[in-house]
Amino acid sequence: MTSRLKLPHGSFSAYIFDLDGTIADSMPVHFQAWTSVLKTYGCEFPEDLFYSWGGVPTPEIVRMLNEKYGLSMPVDEVLHKKESLYQLYLPQVKPIPEVLEVIQSQHGKIPFAVVSGGPKETVRLTLEALQLGDLFEAVLGAEDYARGKPAPDGFLLAARKLNVKPQSCLVFEDADLGIAAARAAGMNWVKVNARTSGAQ
Repeated sequence: MTSRLKLPHGSFSAYIFDLDGTIADSMPVHFQAWTSVLKTYGCEFPEDLFYSWGGVPTPEIVRMLNEKYGLSMPVDEVLHKKESLYQLYLPQVKPIPEVLEVIQSQHGKIPFAVVSGGPKETVRLTLEALQLGDLFEAVLGAEDYARGKPAPDGFLLAARKLNVKPQSCLVFEDADLGIAAARAAGMNWVKVNARTSGAQ
């Protein structure tokens, strides 16, 4: 039996969700895809480093790995291979129960948005795989805003698309970078921890 998320007191005009590790218990699957692809380039990606970079846009991850290890992996090529492999693994991805409960109970009462650091197409495919594709009024991927988390750009854009004030939004996030972005946007937030939740 999973415990329900503890939401802040007060009412909110919109909910904004991160995707990976928040709506979807997908981080282990992303890690599997990353390590499989990076191995072909002779690049390591330790698990603790992977999780510490949660929320970083995927192109930036490749650039950071190149810098860290002195490599010159082609960003677009690595990303194409990684996203293609992740999409093959999509049947393994399950929703995070506590967050799914919030989505199901509040859908239709207030608008929802997803703000992810992943490619928009992958975001949409993940939502569709979880049968949640039609529940969000706005879906933003890394290509939709200039600066990734911890910058507030994605969350602020989501608020504009939902036509609500930033301070009236509640953000659901699993990563410290995402929570920093919510704070920078002037939004309240809820921390989701998929690694200790009831998600299997």
